[in-house]
Amino acid sequence: MTTEPRVLQDSEWDAWYDSLLSAFASTDSAEERELRRSLTETERCLGVWDEGRPVATAGLFSFRMAVPGGALVPTAGVTMVSVAPTHRRRGILRSFMRRQLDDVRAAGTEPLAALTASEAPIYGRFGYGLAVRSLAVRIDTSRAGLRLPAPLAAEAAKLRLRQSDEAASLVAECEAVYARAVPRRPGMLERRPGWEREPLLDPERLREGASPLRCVVALRDGEPVAYARYAVRTRWTESDAPDGEVQLRDLEALDPAGYAALWQFLFDIDLTTWVVSDNRPLDDPWQHLVENIRRCTTRLNTDSLYLRPVDVGAALAARTYAAPVDAVLRVEDDFCPWNTGNWRLSGDEKGAVCEPTRDAADLALSVRELGSAYLGGTSLGALADAGLVAEERPSSGVLRAVSTALSSGTAPFLPHGF
Repeated sequence: MTTEPRVLQDSEWDAWYDSLLSAFASTDSAEERELRRSLTETERCLGVWDEGRPVATAGLFSFRMAVPGGALVPTAGVTMVSVAPTHRRRGILRSFMRRQLDDVRAAGTEPLAALTASEAPIYGRFGYGLAVRSLAVRIDTSRAGLRLPAPLAAEAAKLRLRQSDEAASLVAECEAVYARAVPRRPGMLERRPGWEREPLLDPERLREGASPLRCVVALRDGEPVAYARYAVRTRWTESDAPDGEVQLRDLEALDPAGYAALWQFLFDIDLTTWVVSDNRPLDDPWQHLVENIRRCTTRLNTDSLYLRPVDVGAALAARTYAAPVDAVLRVEDDFCPWNTGNWRLSGDEKGAVCEPTRDAADLALSVRELGSAYLGGTSLGALADAGLVAEERPSSGVLRAVSTALSSGTAPFLPHGF
């Protein structure tokens, strides 16, 4: 056996994917399998084989991710990484990470790489920093209440339920809203052809008694301005009072009025007492519309997305900055040494340049911390307080200036996994 990865062939996909499922002790449905197969970029997938059987898997998706300023930056989405329990601790994962990042750098088109992790400690040693967190929410709609400002209530949108037999209309309306929403929030992924099916995946085995997926669209002047996809699980108390829950899958809106109209709809669904979601942005506006926040339970999802610059200069030049910045960063990157060195970052809300320099550094940090701060969801100042960023001239105020410049007006958010 060799632990050297090689590129997956189309004819090997089923066995390769079965190996992935086995490593995670998971199963799938025919619908899920067909979708995963259609989205797989075989030429970007790697495997390790032992006696003709795949024992380890890894892949990349070709994404474009929104960054502060609204640009959609090409990003390598690391995915489907697994090693069979019989073949661990042989350096296979490291060989995958090495090959992927070398290939991405050689192609020269993706300055960022991103992933979601099954276990938090795995990928930091390869330079991936925690860049996105989210909220899990549980709202007691019978007691929390909504308080909608008069302008939102006046600017009403027409709501229309969309059924499964309206699939074409449903997808077109939702994707039109989603596409316009993507540049507004860092971390959002542009949906390439085929990816519009990902949020619609609704295998019965995962419903746990809930209804099939439903959709409501908010229209203004006949055009979609917001949508929500959800399921309803009916429950009753011992005294036969309705106690059902609305399971919110995803919700996007282009204006506050459409957003508020959808939340009012979700709060008012008959025979339900709860709205729950496993994945909402940290700054989700409903938190400011409820009358009784104490009837709303929120839990921080500690890690949604990990990010690392593959090309520090190109990555930092691809986004804009909340305040003018001109500073030299000394970046350490043991796994991708081409990033190690001093980089002068100059930019503002209109654009930026970032180039190697021999000038003395103002701040010192690893590429992992740079990845954490890149989308604006993690403060460089907080990382400095943790001892992970060093200000070379503490009295200069550079740390505060760079931390402010890297911030984002909206919390980064990953709408769905990959």
